[in-house]
Amino acid sequence: MADNGLRIPLTRTPGSSSFMKASFNGTNSFLGIGFLTIPYALSSGGWLSLVLFFSIAAMTFYTGLLIVRCMEVDPSISSYFDIAERAFGMKGRMIVMFMMNAEMYLIAIGFLILEGDNLQKLFPEFMIKLGELTLDGKQSFVIITGLLLSPSMLLTDLSMLSYISATGVFSCLVIVVSIFCVGAFDGVGFHAEGSVLLNVDTLPTAVGLYIVSFGGHPVIPSIYMSMRDSCQISKVLVFSFVLATLNYMTIAILGYLMYGDGVESEITLNLPTSKVSGRVAIYTTLLIPVTRYSLVVAPIATAIEGGLSEKYKNQKPVRLLIRVALLISTVIVAYVFPYYESLMAIVGSVFVVSASFLLPCLCYLKISDLNWNWNCEQMGVVGIIVFGIFAGVLGTYSSISELIT
Repeated sequence: MADNGLRIPLTRTPGSSSFMKASFNGTNSFLGIGFLTIPYALSSGGWLSLVLFFSIAAMTFYTGLLIVRCMEVDPSISSYFDIAERAFGMKGRMIVMFMMNAEMYLIAIGFLILEGDNLQKLFPEFMIKLGELTLDGKQSFVIITGLLLSPSMLLTDLSMLSYISATGVFSCLVIVVSIFCVGAFDGVGFHAEGSVLLNVDTLPTAVGLYIVSFGGHPVIPSIYMSMRDSCQISKVLVFSFVLATLNYMTIAILGYLMYGDGVESEITLNLPTSKVSGRVAIYTTLLIPVTRYSLVVAPIATAIEGGLSEKYKNQKPVRLLIRVALLISTVIVAYVFPYYESLMAIVGSVFVVSASFLLPCLCYLKISDLNWNWNCEQMGVVGIIVFGIFAGVLGTYSSISELIT
């Protein structure tokens, strides 16, 4: 790789995260912004689309392992950007840096929009008046969320962030239990009209949302570097993907059985606020941005820090200033563009497909310098690339069509 100020010594310094802390960070990164949209994805694709759901889960788990293999080739690799440079030179690094940062940045914006939607559902009459300026409920809550998130920007150590991540994982479990209680005890039931086996017309939407659900790959190198024993990273990925997949599957099936084709893009928007279980689920949802935002913006902040001179890159005030600036900018964008579905379509079709399917495979093939004999592994990697290209093109076309119409 070319020499530059972003390199680290050829021997890695062990991090401070234990296996369990790394597992919570991993699970939290994959139980992300797609958690509440997965019932809507199932309603868009039908029951048979669960086959694609499990296939996508398996493929993204494997590409996560490919990222780890790339890091193990060269001890100087410490980030996704280093992997791209090792494979395709500085141009590859710049392209991947832009795409990864754009993906994580949009996901962070999505967290703020999600918070605004759910707070507005709980308090539909809320607004803020500042002289002649009046902010409606959703816009007000986006700004309030930004203020509440500011303390989490003070944490720059993933070992410390693991405690927040653990809260995020348990909050997802609480949401699943609360939604079950809404269906079982609050009169909604599990026999909604409109359930179908396969809905071909909206299947691309389902696939796109399934892909978004497993879009945490840019965080994997950070988790790997944070571990005391990086040899356990494969077990961390198994733990994270299994727990995330079980949570996704459970909430998807519950939501579809309860509301059928009437399920909203965020399942919490269907829940009755007059019932205790519904309010518990919505209130718990409000923890999602708080528990994930810092983890999502960490790779962006690290990339910015890497471009600074040695004089500034390790200074804590500078690191904090970078994170606060990222928070303020995402709040502004979420305030101006509060369209959750459109944002998720863009993230899934363009950025997550690239980060979770195409780039891990292409970088692995380049770095490992395999002798092509078309064995099962090589055919599997090529198959993931083909699927990623097809899903990305189809999803992008579908997203643009929906925005135009």
